[in-house]
Amino acid sequence: MTTTSQSGEKLIRVLAFTLILSVMNATMFNVALPTIGREFQLSASQVSWVVTAYIIVYAIGSVTYGKLADKYRLKDLLTIGLTFFAVGSLLGFAATHYWMIIAGRILQSIGASVIPATAMIIPVRYFPPETRGRALGITSSGLALGTAIGPIIAGFVTSLASWRYLFLLSVIVLLTLPSYRKYLDDNKGTEGKTDLLGGSILAITITVFLLGITNGAWTLFLVGAVLLVLFILHIRRSAHPFIQPSIFKNKNYTIAILVSFIGSGLGFGIPFIIPQMLTQLNQLSPAVVGFVMFPGAIIASFLGRSGGKLADRKGNVMLVLIAVALQFISFVLLSITAGIQPTILWVFLIFGNIGATFLGIGLSNTVSRTLPREQTGVGMGLFMMANFISGAIATSLIGRMLDSGETAPAYNPLLLIPSAAVFSNIFLVLSLLIIVNTVLFYFQFGRKQTDTSSTKRTSPGENPA
Repeated sequence: MTTTSQSGEKLIRVLAFTLILSVMNATMFNVALPTIGREFQLSASQVSWVVTAYIIVYAIGSVTYGKLADKYRLKDLLTIGLTFFAVGSLLGFAATHYWMIIAGRILQSIGASVIPATAMIIPVRYFPPETRGRALGITSSGLALGTAIGPIIAGFVTSLASWRYLFLLSVIVLLTLPSYRKYLDDNKGTEGKTDLLGGSILAITITVFLLGITNGAWTLFLVGAVLLVLFILHIRRSAHPFIQPSIFKNKNYTIAILVSFIGSGLGFGIPFIIPQMLTQLNQLSPAVVGFVMFPGAIIASFLGRSGGKLADRKGNVMLVLIAVALQFISFVLLSITAGIQPTILWVFLIFGNIGATFLGIGLSNTVSRTLPREQTGVGMGLFMMANFISGAIATSLIGRMLDSGETAPAYNPLLLIPSAAVFSNIFLVLSLLIIVNTVLFYFQFGRKQTDTSSTKRTSPGENPA
């Protein structure tokens, strides 16, 4: 085994542990949102900013770190990022006002956004295409395990102590830093300027759009549209743009990003809406909510490596189709049974969690194989940014729907409990989006057989045929 391979094997395991802690930091707060909302007298859309503010910065940070990784040593970026993460955790722990919670989450996100960039770069840099699916399966297992234990831990901490201790638990991520410093190489990318102005314009644009969603303000949508036009003009004229427009000439990459954007919105929506539903309709405590969400997430974590191996053997198209089928089953059943006893509900979440894990593996692998090596950092960073922007939009839209959902009519004629109409409607919309996303993916990667499988290997950047 070569030195690079040995380092890759060690790094992928450290990365999986890091992802467990990173995902816990997000999923734990989903469970705590109803408690935080009551304490500070916030509506569902207002308290959703504990998640949304984190995701916005996470989205911009992931692509920024991806670009910086093409210029600076990844180990140095991780050192800076994890330090910011720890500072934000301490601020959140000491929070006595809502704005301090948001500030702590933003600082956490500035630091933690180095992690998704790392999660995409290490498999691509340290693993060849024929074994990359297995590597992505390991990282996806870490993501799923963090999703599984996050709600359990959050439930106990919130019920027995205070949600503030959730911030303190996140500091554990600093334990991974010595391993990264040891096993990551000292390679740097090509020199180039970082377009901070372009990144700032994009961050403000996304924030304005999401504020428009949260507040139902069409004027903010108009301002966001103007800012988006300015951003496009800027990157077209800049010598070193924040997002290189030429990357979108790669049709496979562009379609994969779009499919992932929709798929990530579906995935982020579930951890946000389930705690809200179980709290409002079933009057469950945070601890019990965590137990309801646990089985699906832990089973998905155990199957993550199997999903990666399946992608290596049968190709990404097969894995993605299995994933969307499982998600569709989950959302349709949840749309019919919203509000029923959670002793049955947790079974349906198993399908959704496995589907989300498999979808992440399949799409990550698909995107990574459409990029040349010199665009790996920014390309995978942009991929992660699109995913998190989608998640921010999903949580904002769902929060807005929940605010005005008491009188919502039920659109699913099979709904068993009429009082759960708003939740049923949301799951129904998610089911329809899965159909749209499946058609889009299969048209580009399935029907044309552009997926790279174990029987036909291509290197990153090649256009698989």
